[in-house]
Amino acid sequence: MPMTMSSINLLEIPAAIIALLIAIIGHEIMHGWVAYKYGDTTAKSQGRLSINPIIHIDPFGSILVPLMTYFVPMLLGAESGFLFGWAKPVPINTHTVIRNGGYNAAMQVSLAGIAYNIFLATLSSIVLLSMAQPSEANSLAYIFGYIFILKLLLINVVLAVFNLLPIPGFDGAHFISYLSLKYRIHAVAEFFAKAEPYGMIVIIIILVTPLKIPLVIWPIQAVLNLLLN
Repeated sequence: MPMTMSSINLLEIPAAIIALLIAIIGHEIMHGWVAYKYGDTTAKSQGRLSINPIIHIDPFGSILVPLMTYFVPMLLGAESGFLFGWAKPVPINTHTVIRNGGYNAAMQVSLAGIAYNIFLATLSSIVLLSMAQPSEANSLAYIFGYIFILKLLLINVVLAVFNLLPIPGFDGAHFISYLSLKYRIHAVAEFFAKAEPYGMIVIIIILVTPLKIPLVIWPIQAVLNLLLN
């Protein structure tokens, strides 16, 4: 039976959910895996290097935030927004990482999740460019696969861009903090440490104000243009 456009649209929700889980859970596992390579067994001992999604789900970051940024606009009849969220942070003993690998190791741990997202986005773009755009005559499996790969590309680009921003508590801020400590610019690290409790407020401000256009939308569009052209 030919697929209607409404049926195709219904496939977006499960495709987006699966793609989001792969993106955010892998992001966190990579932090723990790189830390483990530098002798930190915290994540491994707590079972957080597992791909079991249940142990990684964060009620706010994995459920509420994606609803706010993507699904709520769809339910209200508006064009869907970008899908953004995060998994429960993997526990890391930074002191162990720094003791065994220095601040360079700590910076690698900070960027590990972003590197994972960029890798998945690149791989998704290669697969997407090799696929023909689906039509209503295509099989359900093909249409779902195309939508899934597209969502995987978009979500991983969004996560990479967001986490590169120096938002307190997020990867970009952690990287800058360890970089500043490496060169003994302690004031920068102290600033981000004190501002970390307010990171969520910064996220909300970016999401609900025009700041998201230059800080998020434009960089996302630039990365997508790079990957797809």
